Amino acid sequence: MVSAIVEARELSKAFRVARRRPGPLGAVRSLVAAEFREVRAVDGISFSIEPGEIVGYVGPNGAGKSTTVKMMTGILVPSGGEATVCGLTPWQRRRELARQIGVVFGQRTQLWWDLPLIESLELLRHMYRVPEARFRANLARMDDLLTLNEFLDTPVRQLSLGQRMRGDLAAAFLHDPAVVYLDEPTIGLDVVAKQKVREFLLDINREARTTVLLTTHDMTDVSQLCRRMIIIDRGHLIYDGSVDAIRDRFGSRRTLVVDLEEDEGVSGLDCAELVREDGPRKWLQFDRERVSAADLIGQLITRYRVRDLTIEEPEIEEIVRRIYTEGL
Repeated sequence: MVSAIVEARELSKAFRVARRRPGPLGAVRSLVAAEFREVRAVDGISFSIEPGEIVGYVGPNGAGKSTTVKMMTGILVPSGGEATVCGLTPWQRRRELARQIGVVFGQRTQLWWDLPLIESLELLRHMYRVPEARFRANLARMDDLLTLNEFLDTPVRQLSLGQRMRGDLAAAFLHDPAVVYLDEPTIGLDVVAKQKVREFLLDINREARTTVLLTTHDMTDVSQLCRRMIIIDRGHLIYDGSVDAIRDRFGSRRTLVVDLEEDEGVSGLDCAELVREDGPRKWLQFDRERVSAADLIGQLITRYRVRDLTIEEPEIEEIVRRIYTEGL
């Protein structure tokens, strides 16, 4: 058996938050006498990740995703529970662990703002003590996957958001980390830049077997990159399993898009609901556990003159939204 490279056991983090009470107009608040309440950002989460996995860590704002990542990198000390990354306790051996992990925060950068990108990477090479030959080989690989050469000599402050993100990814993977944490790596990027980032992550995972924990609100990231998804809500883990399994469990509603020869009404179909129409194009939603697509198509063909048919599978984003609102 392959031992877990990232593991959390009953991991918790609580913060003390000042409780504000309205006072008389113009009254000065007393900081000494302030009341506090405890907020449990992460509450008894347990999971393990095997080497080479790309795992989506998903949840609404305030669910505890970033707090978890900060504990797993050693930035925060947990209130309870245990965790190991690469066999090390992150908050006890943070400096040693830093050489074995990489981190990308979508809204922050680890690059030097006024330096050309290549100089930032050179500085990181010295910080991580990467041998010159290994650095050049890794840089060539990053250039091949991320097309860095066109802006290596450009100051970071002059890079577009997509270029800066590619530079941050290169910085995170430069020292061949065993584990990389990605916190919203595609936030704010256009469609082309997002796809470039996704292709890079798949390639680097396939080549180097780098373990990736991906926190994101972009469900397309999850569906294209991850076979496994962990969902948390209000600090609690509510799902840990395959993306396909949760799609099968909550994604039974499919949509049949029908193009008719003429614009006419559609009614009287068993187990299908007309949810949208645009002239001769109709969107019919049905539950695949109650009726098969073949049966529904058969009913349509016998009643109407059909020009074209397509089936739309449920989006993973809609499935996760249902879990948030309806629960498991």
